Amino acid sequence: TTEEFFDETIDINFKGVFFTVQKLLPLINDGSSVIFNATAITNKSPLNFTTSVYAASKAALVSLSRTLSKELVNRKIRVNVVSPGAISTPITGRLGLPPDVEISVKKGLATLSPLNRLGEDREIAKTVLFLASDESTFMYGSEIIVDGGYSQI
Repeated sequence: TTEEFFDETIDINFKGVFFTVQKLLPLINDGSSVIFNATAITNKSPLNFTTSVYAASKAALVSLSRTLSKELVNRKIRVNVVSPGAISTPITGRLGLPPDVEISVKKGLATLSPLNRLGEDREIAKTVLFLASDESTFMYGSEIIVDGGYSQI
């Protein structure tokens, strides 16, 4: 890991989120919901992957959600986190891998879950919608892990 990679990862995944929220706060209503996207690997790192900087940058969001929730409790602004596991998205297609390698990567990621499949984007979207709704008004600084049991089983 180079210092440049470290700085870029922290800047995108933590610093960018922090300052976005800072600029957002004067614009949102009391009782609003702020939802961060972290990752299940903050709870359990996959074997054979170099993910320490990425996981640490996302773990910082989990901590930030808790401290911001405390700081914003008087405005009833809830700050929560969704931590997905391996999800079927177009990102593997953007890596420039040959099609057979891309399929192999997806199959390998699917084996991380006890369900032996990748999660679907709609499964994450439903979790985000729950946190954005009035159904979650008693949740402050919480993390919902949506990883098919990967980090828990």
